[in-house]
Amino acid sequence: MARTAEMRLIELMVLKEDIERVIEYLGKYGSFQFQSKKHDSAALPKKQALNIDEELFQKLEELRVFFNIPSPEDGVLDCNSLTEDERNECRHLISSGSSLVERMNVQIAELDRVSKAYDEALDFANLQVPFSELDSLSFLSLKVGKIAPENVEPLRQAVGSAAVIVPLGDASSRILAASSKKGRFALDTELKNFGFVEMAIPRDFKGIPANVLEGLKNEKAEVSANLERLREECNNFKETHSDLIVKILKSLSMTIQVRNIMASLESTQMVYHVTGWLPSAKSADVTKELDQLTEGRIAIREYRPLEVPSVINGNEQVPVKLEHGKFVSAFERMVFSYGSPLYGTVDPTPFVAVFFTILFGIMFGDTGQGLVFLLAGILMQLKLIKVGGWNMFAPVFISIGITSSLMGLVTGEFFANETILRPFSLWVTGLFGSPHSPIVKMMPSSDPNSLKVIFGIFGITIAVGFVINSVGLFLNFVNNVIQRKWGSALFGKTGLSGFCFFWYVAFFALRIAFFSSSAHLFDWIVIGITLFFSAFGEPFERLLDGKRPVVENGIGSMLIGGVVELIEVVSTYLSSSISFVRVGAFALAHAVLGFIIHLMAGKSGAVGGIFVMVIGNAIVVVLEGMIVAIQVIRLQYYEFFSKFFNKTGTEFKPFRFCYGK
Repeated sequence: MARTAEMRLIELMVLKEDIERVIEYLGKYGSFQFQSKKHDSAALPKKQALNIDEELFQKLEELRVFFNIPSPEDGVLDCNSLTEDERNECRHLISSGSSLVERMNVQIAELDRVSKAYDEALDFANLQVPFSELDSLSFLSLKVGKIAPENVEPLRQAVGSAAVIVPLGDASSRILAASSKKGRFALDTELKNFGFVEMAIPRDFKGIPANVLEGLKNEKAEVSANLERLREECNNFKETHSDLIVKILKSLSMTIQVRNIMASLESTQMVYHVTGWLPSAKSADVTKELDQLTEGRIAIREYRPLEVPSVINGNEQVPVKLEHGKFVSAFERMVFSYGSPLYGTVDPTPFVAVFFTILFGIMFGDTGQGLVFLLAGILMQLKLIKVGGWNMFAPVFISIGITSSLMGLVTGEFFANETILRPFSLWVTGLFGSPHSPIVKMMPSSDPNSLKVIFGIFGITIAVGFVINSVGLFLNFVNNVIQRKWGSALFGKTGLSGFCFFWYVAFFALRIAFFSSSAHLFDWIVIGITLFFSAFGEPFERLLDGKRPVVENGIGSMLIGGVVELIEVVSTYLSSSISFVRVGAFALAHAVLGFIIHLMAGKSGAVGGIFVMVIGNAIVVVLEGMIVAIQVIRLQYYEFFSKFFNKTGTEFKPFRFCYGK
């Protein structure tokens, strides 16, 4: 059985002149995790002083966004830290680009101002009086403003000959109201009654409105022309400098990350102290390459985990790395989403890969729909289709596509059609006994054998669950032996005693059910002893593991806890077994759903039938596929992982350069 990857702690003493190149090498190599340390606040000013390039990065990144230059897709691994010449070139780019951006913003703001002024001037288009004279007439009182169009005529009737109401512009809601100085108060009253809202004449409007409009129109055309020239200048800037901007941004991003790491390291005026975790298989290569990189100006020391004081005293966990091929590695995220295995224990990922694939295939048995998963997985693997971070799960789609297709051959399902594969499914089922029809025909009916078949399906799924639970218990036993926790390995509901209880009860039940055997005294003795050590095994566990006192909280507390544990042992193993009945239930539900789709298609005519089959199968593949996947993950987490995941470790997260970090 594969165990977690063997790790080493690497200690480096690096000269100041080499530290940037060393960190750059480690970030590009991507297999070195810096050892976490508590640093004092004195390092913070140092970090701020070192990262003077962050401002340059931020400003250049803003230019990249403004000029719509694509973000780097290949990360920063193909570049090097920023040189001083590149830094000066960056400043020049920022200066020229920012100037261009500023001019663009000024012209955009100016165009907005002129456009609004032009729209406002349109409201006064009918006036033949200079704007400057509207407020300085000796005998007339003029008011300009907005009013509801339906109130214009009633207002005219209300004021009569005491005032003049003149529409302004094309909008009937803009009016000019004129009266004598003596009649302005009566006019104000009527205007207020009809909801008039006075408008202030813009201060920069001078002269006759028609002339003002013409001037604003010309100004608008001039600003638009300037803006167009600036847009062309921006396009030229983008075409000329886009590659250089991306290159410098990547170098800046790397430099910033290097400087941040440097700021967190212990150092003197001459030497930096670097410690971190590395897979044992790569330590020799890293040591050799670092020595060559620094031309021998580096001191390297390697430690096994049990030689590290922080690991020995329990203050630090060894980071856990899992090493697999492409197929199994696609299932690693399922493991780490639950928790990391402890360092040195059995790697459960291969078991997760097998169990997930088998359970999904049983619950989603349809050859056609399975081929959809298979095709999607192949296209994702070849990167012919890209679905964000989902492409890493391409092997998962391929594997569930294969098992679903194979199960579909047995059940006779092909895109919810039961007739196409019926001859083959009859032949396959005939290899293992009497040939039977597709799975949906096995539903309870007048046929006395139907119930027998149904129970047979559920029996098979419970048997699969029994195997999965047994593997989980076995892994727990092995892990405890590896960690020399003999008490936990032998006693408790997930120890050897629980394992024996689980197995013997299953053997006992099968013997009685299928071989008409009766219970013997020996059976009750074995069940009683294994159950006792499963429920009341804590004192024995503490004794073997060297924990004192053996009875932690007194005899009374031990007895009460044992009784509770006894109930939990029985209920846990019972529920763990019965829980896998849902696998058979989902398989039947999937077949019934396919039957319904096929039935609806048959009643929808030729064209309608094709539409129903396409839409129905699409819904099943997407929605039911998600539901089945969730159920499989649930069974793995709650039934399989719960048997051996008693304590979680720390996932290995090596330092890698990422753009923008």
